[in-house]
Amino acid sequence: MEELTLDLLIEKIQSSDHAERAAARDHAGPVGARAMVPLAKIAATGELEIARAANRAMQNLVYYAGRPGAEDEAKAVSLELLKLLGDDQPMQLRRDVLWMTWQIADSQAVGPVAELLAIPDLHEDARMALERLPGEEATAALQAALATAADEDKPAIAHSLRVRGVEVPGVPDLRLKPVKETSVQPVGR
Repeated sequence: MEELTLDLLIEKIQSSDHAERAAARDHAGPVGARAMVPLAKIAATGELEIARAANRAMQNLVYYAGRPGAEDEAKAVSLELLKLLGDDQPMQLRRDVLWMTWQIADSQAVGPVAELLAIPDLHEDARMALERLPGEEATAALQAALATAADEDKPAIAHSLRVRGVEVPGVPDLRLKPVKETSVQPVGR
């Protein structure tokens, strides 16, 4: 396939020829961060298969920029992803972008992601992104969220903190709570 420019990527990702669209999707990575916002627009508004191809091209940009030795590209892609977390974007795109963000971002993403904990439809995705973002800032954001969380949200946030190696006394670990009655007895009784 010929080397993709931004214009060519956007043209081919919207092609009615699925093979041409797939080739553009699969080779989107080298186009770089500048393709993220135009692809997101297509992912949010395009016909289903075209939108899927654009979303997958965005993911391929994340994978490409996240390769070893490409820290500057990763930072650029991360900054573009953070632009897509605003409430001017469709909810599903924001969820997808959250998952892309934790795959590539560093501590610069903690603040924007932590703000999304206050949005009920994004709360769990934001929590999971914070669980996976590197650095103490993400841990601190989860601890702050735990301190102000509703009782029903505390076990999930506590779980994320435990995954990060933080002890959380006073909040039960739901993995240890039986989900149904059983006659099975613990060994040794």
